[in-house]
Amino acid sequence: MPKTILIADDEPSIVLSLEYLLEQAGYRVLVARDGQEALDAIARDVPDLVLLDVMLPRVSGFDVCQRVRTHRDWLHMRILIISAKGREIEVAKGLALGADAYVTKPFSTRELLARVRTLLGDEAAPGAG
Repeated sequence: MPKTILIADDEPSIVLSLEYLLEQAGYRVLVARDGQEALDAIARDVPDLVLLDVMLPRVSGFDVCQRVRTHRDWLHMRILIISAKGREIEVAKGLALGADAYVTKPFSTRELLARVRTLLGDEAAPGAG
């Protein structure tokens, strides 16, 4: 059974490219376009990894991260923040709130996929290489 990744981002072009990239790599992909949608999606179908933008409508990515980390049934879930906010203070905040990794936009899709595979322990995942 493929691992599930939730993309929580409100930029359609990013969602589209990430969705394609991850599906080609053999992952099952869910999409949320705002923070509340992300929390609702997680509650319905707990993913293995969340690719989380910081600047989301309704509930910020930082708030989503914090809420996920306070829910004991979701502690195993990996969180990779992907944000245009790349200052040291924002990266530190994301990691302090419980994100496993932080990548700034723009990013290399190849490096992002490698990071995803590492977080999920899938270095030899289908579509790898």
